[in-house]
Amino acid sequence: MRDGGIAVLVNPRAGRGRHRGLLPGVLEALGRSGRPVRVLTADDGVGAEEACHRAVAEGAGALVSVGGDGTVHRALQAVAGSEVPLGVVPAGTGNDFASAVGVPAEALEAAEAISRALRDGRDGRVDLAKVVTGDGAVRWFGAVLAAGFDAIVNERANAMRWPRGPRRYDLAIALELARLRTRRYELVLDGVEHSFDGVLVAIGNGHSYGGGMRICPAADPRDGLLDVVIGGALGRAALTRLRPRLRRGTHVSDPEVTVFRAREVRVGAEGIVGYADGERVAALPLTVSCEKGAVRLLI
Repeated sequence: MRDGGIAVLVNPRAGRGRHRGLLPGVLEALGRSGRPVRVLTADDGVGAEEACHRAVAEGAGALVSVGGDGTVHRALQAVAGSEVPLGVVPAGTGNDFASAVGVPAEALEAAEAISRALRDGRDGRVDLAKVVTGDGAVRWFGAVLAAGFDAIVNERANAMRWPRGPRRYDLAIALELARLRTRRYELVLDGVEHSFDGVLVAIGNGHSYGGGMRICPAADPRDGLLDVVIGGALGRAALTRLRPRLRRGTHVSDPEVTVFRAREVRVGAEGIVGYADGERVAALPLTVSCEKGAVRLLI
């Protein structure tokens, strides 16, 4: 490990602010590693990502994310493919990446585990998914990329100014269900074409998104492969009936749902913007590859 201190990216709005009072305890636990700890400051997501890149460039010995999947997503852009290890303190509403890689669910326990790993000089390699957009930009994600109905809902919800909170997402689902239609997906898995007409595409490095919806229930972020779940010609009633099964991961037994595994996925469809770790990535087409051991995880 590098000799620098611990840079800590904190999202005070994660988990709708429920974990704000935990930060002093988290910082105290990280300090028991014997390394200096500093909190990165930023006004928004872009600023947070830039702060992470600066910390790594300036010699941080570790980067720690305190928040949900969106906060982890920002940190990953700075450490992916580097030798700077990442610590994750789950403090969001979802924490799907943390769940997938085995991070303790309780924030202070996770911080103590990071501190011990730093003291012991120990970390573990975890896979990441690398996305190349149509214009050649590169993004990384740790959990799941949505490129179907759920991505459309996210795009709709982000454009809405009312209502606030979870009700906005519920309304976006209702509005998009009313407009549901199948699209032609151009899908290529490890060079083999699997194009289809459907409504759902999810590419998983981890098994869940949206706070525990097990869209890719068998995905393993240490096996060097991506799980690709597609849904065919599902109508409104069928899709509505299928969604509750996502919590258990039993939707994959539906005859209209197919699961593939691949190292590289190329996916394209008209009018779809991909979302990874809950964050807006880019319009399709996208190329996604599994990069084995791309991040050193403190756990």
